[in-house]
Amino acid sequence: MADIAELKALIEPEVNALGFDLVRIKLFGSGEDYTLQVMAERPETKQLVIEDCATISRRLSDVLDEADPIEEAYRLEVSSPGIDRPLTRLHDYADWAGHEAKIATTETVSGRKSFRGVLNGVEGDDIIFRDAKAGDVVIPFALVGEAKLMLTDALISATMPLSSEGADEFETEE
Repeated sequence: MADIAELKALIEPEVNALGFDLVRIKLFGSGEDYTLQVMAERPETKQLVIEDCATISRRLSDVLDEADPIEEAYRLEVSSPGIDRPLTRLHDYADWAGHEAKIATTETVSGRKSFRGVLNGVEGDDIIFRDAKAGDVVIPFALVGEAKLMLTDALISATMPLSSEGADEFETEE
């Protein structure tokens, strides 16, 4: 299996050169069914449109074919992080302050490893969080295992699509 740090070193400069920010790289699957998932976003909108995904995919396909960093056969999947996006970079916690999130830590913090509540920003390398059960908690970013935003009406309002063109156009079979 390929090393994620090596993949990031190969992929991130290409994504950045196209004007996008890398959100996450994940390689998953088993046997002969692997997927390399690349999540990216436009810095100004925190979203991607389908044409952006296609642009990134074409660029990465060429780079990955040339470097061949993954021994196993795999599918390349390029996507937007979506509404209930993963929080993978320290600045994500500041960018999405005021929104609900779920955080799982790799070690115990304030007697717990699982938190659900509201992001209150960042201080240094720490996440300031108001957990629904534990109250105010300071979570070192280095101890975050997984984190993501929770789907709420406020989050939906904050992440309105770039374009809703075609959203109401559909055909039905009679």
